[in-house]
Amino acid sequence: MGRSNGSSKWSTAVVVAFCATVMVMLPEVTAKRYIVGGNMGWTSNVNYTLWAGNQTFYFGDWLFFVYDRNQNDILEVNKTNYETCNAEHPVHNYTTGAGRDVVELNVTHDRYFISSKGSCYGGMKLHVHLTKLPPPPRAAPVKSHASRFGGLRRQLVIPTVFAVAAIWDSLLLRL
Repeated sequence: MGRSNGSSKWSTAVVVAFCATVMVMLPEVTAKRYIVGGNMGWTSNVNYTLWAGNQTFYFGDWLFFVYDRNQNDILEVNKTNYETCNAEHPVHNYTTGAGRDVVELNVTHDRYFISSKGSCYGGMKLHVHLTKLPPPPRAAPVKSHASRFGGLRRQLVIPTVFAVAAIWDSLLLRL
């Protein structure tokens, strides 16, 4: 029974070390969720041109529309229909009836949204300009063989410390 318990602790230590390694090496998530109109939501009396101008939208971001489903809707239209508030041939109707709808910015062109229930003429329309993601930072030039492995070494130090600590802890518990 003692051997089974030590084996279980060893397995737990390996799992903890593995999870710590994976967590440290996960890439940074860059997508952002925007509540359209901020605290006001998707409603009349909001300047969506000004609101959108204060945001930077990237491919993969999300628009979260919060609105009164009895008074407004969300239609994606082309640029011409956006400018004229024409809702006759929408590209997509995102209105689900819940008043909480999400749109992923998963295409590389600008997007145009209006409310078809008369509010568009009062300014309830949104143009989202997608900005290209900035390029990743350039790495410093390699000066020697030692510095070539410096980045790899730094990426492995924390996971290795966690792994050694977990193994050491499990060995001490066996004694």
